[in-house]
Amino acid sequence: MRGPHNIWRLVQTLATMERTGANRFVLEQLGAPASVRAAARVMGWPFKVLGEKGDPALPPATRAITALGPAYIKFGQILSTRPDVVGDELAVQLRVLQDKLPPFPTEIAKETIAQELGQPADELFSEFSEPIAAASIAQVHRARIARTGELVAVKVLRPGVERNFRKDIDAFYFAASTIELLAPFSRRLRPTDVIAHFDGVVTGELDLRIETAQAAEFAANTENDKGFTVPRVIWPLSSKRVMTMSWCEGVPIGDNAALDAAGHDRRVIGERVLSMFLRHALRDGYFHADMHQGNMKVGANGDIQCFDFGIMGRIDEYTRRVYAEILYGFIRRDYRRVAEVHFEAGYVPADREIDEFAQALRSVGEPIFGMDATHISMAKLLAYLFEVTERFGMATRTELILLQRTMVVVEGVARSLNPSINIWEVARPIVEEYIKENIGPKAVVRDLSRTVRVLSRFGPRLPELAEAALIRQSQSEPVRPLRPWLQPLLWMGAGAALTWIGAGLALLLS
Repeated sequence: MRGPHNIWRLVQTLATMERTGANRFVLEQLGAPASVRAAARVMGWPFKVLGEKGDPALPPATRAITALGPAYIKFGQILSTRPDVVGDELAVQLRVLQDKLPPFPTEIAKETIAQELGQPADELFSEFSEPIAAASIAQVHRARIARTGELVAVKVLRPGVERNFRKDIDAFYFAASTIELLAPFSRRLRPTDVIAHFDGVVTGELDLRIETAQAAEFAANTENDKGFTVPRVIWPLSSKRVMTMSWCEGVPIGDNAALDAAGHDRRVIGERVLSMFLRHALRDGYFHADMHQGNMKVGANGDIQCFDFGIMGRIDEYTRRVYAEILYGFIRRDYRRVAEVHFEAGYVPADREIDEFAQALRSVGEPIFGMDATHISMAKLLAYLFEVTERFGMATRTELILLQRTMVVVEGVARSLNPSINIWEVARPIVEEYIKENIGPKAVVRDLSRTVRVLSRFGPRLPELAEAALIRQSQSEPVRPLRPWLQPLLWMGAGAALTWIGAGLALLLS
């Protein structure tokens, strides 16, 4: 049945795209040739009646995706993080997708809890509300733990959601392979790889144990961040299809009138949202990648409370250092250094001209620094930067694309709270602090210390590794094996040397 189902779903998708007017817009954004766009209209028109009508008040792409259902909504949300694939204008349309769907009955949620946790929901919770939020994959209930009296938020997967998503993901793979076969221009966008990325993200979201672990890691990283709160995970009441976290009471961060009425300083909150995001990205290399207004509240004490950990971003330490140096170079307007960092990191091919690249970077930075503070945008800077680096042969780096997309959202939240916020003034001390701690003599000593610790684990194997290397290098005559009495001496000498080096580095660091 997979083949017929996939064909029918593809026909229904194309018909909905045609009926809502999304076909033309999407194909233009993807850079389809005029002949392909014309063929799509000719082929789609006869099936138009089979498509969903959607909400005429929505933009074409958003209208079509919303009409096609939960899997398409989630796919659109994830595509909004990839402007490198769908284009900037389409990414903006997809960014406003909302997956507020009709809730499923509370009794079914309680049945799921009983099956997952091994006890009736009414025994585990003394209070259990009707759904307070319902999305494409799960819905949330407010509850009180019977044993402790603690208020919690209980997230429960929709019934049958795994099977329904699996069917649509199969159809997405079929569509991607068909598009790659019939439209060669699309291969540069690697449609099958995009679907595989979506498959991986959704598979993680369909197992709430993964989201629970992500929330726990994020909470551990941020527990000492003043003014920022992550709900506590309740592990005994969490499983594959149920996630329970401590309840956070607060004012929605998108409700300015309510924030003012509660006496909160929106200027301070706006700066904190931006600074916390940058600190998490640079310091931890692990950041909340969906920090829109719906996922944040402000507590009575002014703390920012963050929710929904389905989409998280991760950047390795080396990339964080490169990213920080790039930002720092732009803050200081040292475009030559920014260019050097790109070449040192291998982002730009070595055969390109560094002075020409530095000049292109100046064309990115100077117009932005010449703007009024209310128009300065780090997200815009990164977007322009990616355009320039692409011209100079830099390959797409997905983790930086996700970072830039999240930066757009975070800046939007910050400006909605304080329209006159100066992004660079907020970012400068955080970037400078990171540079001071992670780039310089202290960081070099720390890196060497880590290297020594790794090498020390190979101490017992050094003699045999040295012997094997000598044998491989020998071309004409075999190398005599090390005498048995020499091996322990070599091992002891190497171990002692590594120990002394490690001790010296530890003293320098202390």
